[in-house]
Amino acid sequence: MWIRRALFTWLFPAALVLPLWLLVGWGVFQSGWAILWVLFIAAPSVLIGELLIAFLVRARASVRQARAVSWQDAAGIVLWHGLTIAVGFFPSAFGWILTGAIVGFLAVFWSTLAQLWRESASALRRAMDPDLLAPGAPADPGPAPSSTPAGDASSMRGQVIVIAESPGAAGAAPR
Repeated sequence: MWIRRALFTWLFPAALVLPLWLLVGWGVFQSGWAILWVLFIAAPSVLIGELLIAFLVRARASVRQARAVSWQDAAGIVLWHGLTIAVGFFPSAFGWILTGAIVGFLAVFWSTLAQLWRESASALRRAMDPDLLAPGAPADPGPAPSSTPAGDASSMRGQVIVIAESPGAAGAAPR
């Protein structure tokens, strides 16, 4: 449980730390024109991706209530962050690791979106269930009572009075 809670706390700081790591990694392990890639593509992509995942994860009521990500989120986030950190070392297998990090982000994104959709759909079904709207009350209260006490205007609200006319009375003069 502590791992899931730590990842819950880490989501927003990671949005700043991981792009910063890519800059530091470039400075330590790489030189040349790769800084343009880091400044204009990698760091903004990681920042936006991190914020998107953080907001999607925290949008779920179960995550906010437990203050911990799900195990599925935890596995995906650890994998994605590990690959992002590995990209910052600019190794010889850079292309493969970068591809893995991109695929990892996409997997975490769709997994998180699916969990949010499932949780939201079940909450919406519970909210729209007529048996749960008023506990103890029947779903269809039946017809309204036909007689009301005189002078009780609040009980008349929503009722319709129908007056039947006789067939010849439409144009006849009063007698």
